[in-house]
Amino acid sequence: MNELTQPNRSLQNHAAYLAGAHDFQADIDIMTGSELIGTVLETIMLATNMRFAAVARVTADRWVACRTVDEVNFGLAEGDEIEIQSTFCQSVRSTGEQVLFNDVATDDIYQNHPIAMNFGIVSYASIPIYRSDGSFFGTLCAIDTEIRDVKHPRVVAMLEMFASVISQTLETEEQLAAQELLLEKEREMAQIQEEFVAVLGHDLRNPVAAFGAGLRQLERHPEPARIAAVLPLMRSSMRRMNELIDNIMMHAKSRLGGGIRIAPTPDAPLVQAINEVVEEIRMAAPEHQIDLDLRLDGPVCCDASRIAQAVSNLLSNASNHAAPGSVIAVKGTETGSEISITVSNRGEPIPDDLKRDLFRPYRRGQKAKNEGLGLGLFIASSIARAHNGSIDVECVDGTTAFVLKLPRSAATRMLEGEPQDDRLLA
Repeated sequence: MNELTQPNRSLQNHAAYLAGAHDFQADIDIMTGSELIGTVLETIMLATNMRFAAVARVTADRWVACRTVDEVNFGLAEGDEIEIQSTFCQSVRSTGEQVLFNDVATDDIYQNHPIAMNFGIVSYASIPIYRSDGSFFGTLCAIDTEIRDVKHPRVVAMLEMFASVISQTLETEEQLAAQELLLEKEREMAQIQEEFVAVLGHDLRNPVAAFGAGLRQLERHPEPARIAAVLPLMRSSMRRMNELIDNIMMHAKSRLGGGIRIAPTPDAPLVQAINEVVEEIRMAAPEHQIDLDLRLDGPVCCDASRIAQAVSNLLSNASNHAAPGSVIAVKGTETGSEISITVSNRGEPIPDDLKRDLFRPYRRGQKAKNEGLGLGLFIASSIARAHNGSIDVECVDGTTAFVLKLPRSAATRMLEGEPQDDRLLA
């Protein structure tokens, strides 16, 4: 059969199905995985003496075999596709009418039809299969190279009944697959919730304990020298607790309210806000040198506090993953249409298989010094998107750089075209 396919488009075949890469993979999986469909096709062949039976997925421009039983050696297996114009099924789809003939040489309608003659088909039956919502799925086909009586009323009634059975099986299997997917997502969410509670308890316990220890030190040794030594540690603990709480609250608000709210202003104090964040983290993570280079001279339209929070999260991430004693760099640049804030550090590169999940909630690096809730990068990315911007990550020669980009034109439109208080992350 494949010798009749036209070379003007790439047709898929059984190999694509076996590789799991077929365009109709899900439909074929349902048909091949159903014992009932196999029994139906075998029963049709026994009852009609036809030696080929199949369920085909048929669209406006595709004909794909989903399940076949082939004793004629047509060479069609699951996933094999033939040119739609070389099939009778295009007519079945467009008209909703069955195609039936016992002998192509004498049939009143299909006598010596070119499709039948090209494939050596003598006897043929094609019955439409509809989903429960009335949409067209494909056809139930029976074929032979010898004369068979497929137009007998009892045979037609049987084929129609089996087409209905196939439709019901398809619907049932799809519903089961949907339920299994839903259960899998619920199991994943339950696991995430358990991990969330465990990590939150762990991450809050440490800074709370450090803060309590600092207070006890001050009570025992209230002299200025001791205070000067202990206060930075207490500030670090406070910053960590506030960061956890801010991320949790923002994530919760974005889930409940449909997005992260921002309040952009046309000349936001962005440089000042970033400077403050950097100073906080310098005190909280004195083991890392943080170099700051902001070249943002013109007015910036944004929510400065939110952008500062995004930068803070990027800095915390860089601190957790940076090589000991290495320098973390924060650089801000601008062009006529875009602002870029880059946070970079030296350390192990991010594996490729983790990059696609970096900005999803509750995803944590495997080698972070502090596990964290896995919300920092997600919140930073959400803030960027709320400004019509983005965050990209690059790993080159041992340096990992997160680049937060804000388009100036998009930021301006936020003020001119939308209420500031209702700006949401879509």
